[in-house]
Amino acid sequence: MNKDKVYLGGCVVGHAADTLGYKGLQIQLENMDIVEIDENLVHKGINEPQKVMIPQFVADFIAEQKKLGHTLSYSIDASMSDGVAEWYWDNSELFARAWLDGYEIEKEKRYLVKIKGVVSSYLNYDIVNDWWFLNKKHNGFTVRTHHTQKELEEAGFGEVFDSPLFEVEEVME
Repeated sequence: MNKDKVYLGGCVVGHAADTLGYKGLQIQLENMDIVEIDENLVHKGINEPQKVMIPQFVADFIAEQKKLGHTLSYSIDASMSDGVAEWYWDNSELFARAWLDGYEIEKEKRYLVKIKGVVSSYLNYDIVNDWWFLNKKHNGFTVRTHHTQKELEEAGFGEVFDSPLFEVEEVME
């Protein structure tokens, strides 16, 4: 007797149950037939590729390249920014998996910046007016108090991480 395992491809389209505890699933097979199978015999996601985690800037690059209709091999060239290229050389297989199988975006670390020894001296960014200021900690819709390292560096505040004048606290969001 042949004991090869077989798997049928399809999608769950309904549920079945009875008063004796039977629980089944209605599965529409790839040929469009619908069959009822005990739910304990159904294995979901077999051989489905798992999405990988990548930084936002890499996700932005992949999305832009795909939008332009570029292939994976074409995109691995001079069109990469220095940051993407640097990340790629340490993570080439992860990059390819993200391109082919999809990805999830890593949450960037965020930081709360305060001047040491000064009460209510948090670094805030006013989104509407596009300006930075020191004041009490804000939690409003138009003011951001938790910043990524990239946001701080682009605004000229990269030195807060190394300066003894500032207290930088990683925050959870």
